Amino acid sequence: MKRRTAPSRTAAAVAALVLLASACTSEDGDDPGGAAAPEEVERGPEVEITPAPGATGVPPNTPVRVEAVDGTLTDVRVEQSTEDGVSAGDVAEEGGQGQEPEDPFPVTGTLNETGDAWVSDWNLRPGASVRVVVTAADEEGEESEVVSEFTTLESEPGHRLELASNFPSSGDVVGVGMPVIVNFDLPVTHKAQVENSIQVTAEEETEGAWNWVTDEMAVFRPKEYWDPYQEVTVDLRLAGVESSEGVYGVENHRIEFEVGRELVSTMHVPDHEMSVSIDGETVRTIPVSNGSADERFNTTTSGAHLTMEKYQELVMDSATVGIPEGSPGYYRLDVDWAVRTSNSGEFTHAAPWNAGNLGSANTSNGCTNMSVEDARWFHNQALMGDPLLTTGTDRELEWDNGWGFYQRSWEEWLSHSVTGEPQRTDGSDTPGSVHGEGL
Repeated sequence: MKRRTAPSRTAAAVAALVLLASACTSEDGDDPGGAAAPEEVERGPEVEITPAPGATGVPPNTPVRVEAVDGTLTDVRVEQSTEDGVSAGDVAEEGGQGQEPEDPFPVTGTLNETGDAWVSDWNLRPGASVRVVVTAADEEGEESEVVSEFTTLESEPGHRLELASNFPSSGDVVGVGMPVIVNFDLPVTHKAQVENSIQVTAEEETEGAWNWVTDEMAVFRPKEYWDPYQEVTVDLRLAGVESSEGVYGVENHRIEFEVGRELVSTMHVPDHEMSVSIDGETVRTIPVSNGSADERFNTTTSGAHLTMEKYQELVMDSATVGIPEGSPGYYRLDVDWAVRTSNSGEFTHAAPWNAGNLGSANTSNGCTNMSVEDARWFHNQALMGDPLLTTGTDRELEWDNGWGFYQRSWEEWLSHSVTGEPQRTDGSDTPGSVHGEGL
């Protein structure tokens, strides 16, 4: 059991008060010598558990609290079962024959410094039968076990928070700038509780924080880029979190991805070239042609871009970025070896029709034009989340244009986190509580 600063020892009115006691008497209950019967001796401390035993319809974001009166807690286990055995979406390794699969999302808790109070770290599953098994010891070390059972509130159709999509996906190998992007199917108003329910763990410790692009989209980025060549795990403990009034998460999810080599591209637009380094060593300098900058729409943006997706073949239609057919500046082009760097239509791609201007003039519609050979090479090298750092134009990349999240300084990014505190990626606690306010 984890320990942190002792919480208050307020026992709820609905607490289960269990007195662990037994009486010491002679084997047959008689006292042939006529002496007074020995006094009863209590064994084990009193234990208070909330929610109360037998409680029904308990909100799943209610914390489990356990207190030992005149004793210490030596073990607390919270066991949950639903109609299907485990909550859908839980990820568990298959056990051996005859073995139960291990729950990858157990309800752990924090023990106070004096060892007599425990509170759960995570929420409970909706519609679950919950069994709390407590072992407590008195001053003489005598241990006794207490069991309390209750059930949690079912989640209602239309009031269930679901994970709609996420980037990256499990198994992906990504660049060092890769954010964790989570899209929900319903708006989230209790953002702090949801942020605190998502734990990011990396092999190389760093710190990061969440920002909300919309009420449905949350983004985690590290303070600086990830260290390369490491594994990152994202545990979304959404089951039981109250994302808005009466809306509860129903499933837990785990995302496991790998950060690959460190590929960083830099480009000063007036210089007409892009430099690509891998693990700190320049491996290619590419002649390019960027936006002609006659208008805002054909000005290449300056800022910290991240590569987002790539295509061997792509139809580029300006109508998708707000310039419909018939309007000044409309274009529709078939391009090869395209890598997206923003949501405002910027890609690196092959442009053999612009070969005469590569390395000498900026004449594109805002994209970074390359030769077929260079575009193919960059396409094949690029991973989702590789940084492309561009300077030299008067159009700044917006922080929410594509994955321009590093456009916000770390201080600004942290200030926009609802918790206002960084999250360490060492597997320690998230910055705040996942439980409902006042619970």
